[in-house]
Amino acid sequence: MAAIATVAQVTTPGQTAAWAGERRRAVLDQDLQLIERCLGGEEAAWEDLVKIHTRRVYAICYRFVGSDQEAQDLTQEIFLRVFRSLKSFRSGEGSFTVWLARLSRNLLIDHYRRTKLDRSTDSIEEQLPMLEEKTAMSARTDGLVAGREASELLQAGLQKLSPELRETVILRDLEELEYREIAQVLNVPEGTVKSRLNRGRAELARVLRRRM
Repeated sequence: MAAIATVAQVTTPGQTAAWAGERRRAVLDQDLQLIERCLGGEEAAWEDLVKIHTRRVYAICYRFVGSDQEAQDLTQEIFLRVFRSLKSFRSGEGSFTVWLARLSRNLLIDHYRRTKLDRSTDSIEEQLPMLEEKTAMSARTDGLVAGREASELLQAGLQKLSPELRETVILRDLEELEYREIAQVLNVPEGTVKSRLNRGRAELARVLRRRM
């Protein structure tokens, strides 16, 4: 414990950021190598790429639709789309993680539009006026409650948000993407990302408080 404390004491924010940057670069290099091998026809490389990113893609799908089976089906559909369009990925235009998140988001929005007649929620256009609020909540929304019950509460709360707010909260607070990365995924300015995040967090906090 003393050794851990000593390390924590001598670790500066700059060092922490540097380590995080190195880790991110290592992930980027790994992705690029796998993509090159995939495009070269290596089946093992494709299996590795899917294995590495399946959990992230499934988590985004599950948080968005709230159904395990539906999330599994969508995850398979997303990777099928990745397989078909991987050659269109350009490393100079952003990381593979951002490209994958954008592709996942587009498919999820398509899925939402196809199934919205079967859902009790209103359309994005109808919900946005009701959710217009300036209140910002700095704490992580998934830190409000803990444990399995917390996860279920959070999932139920996310389903009450409009798709635009839900996807922003998921990408920032659950997938921990940076603002600029979310802006790339959603194809909106960073200011719009922050605005949606503040509104989404505030609405989600109200939902969770009512449920708790």
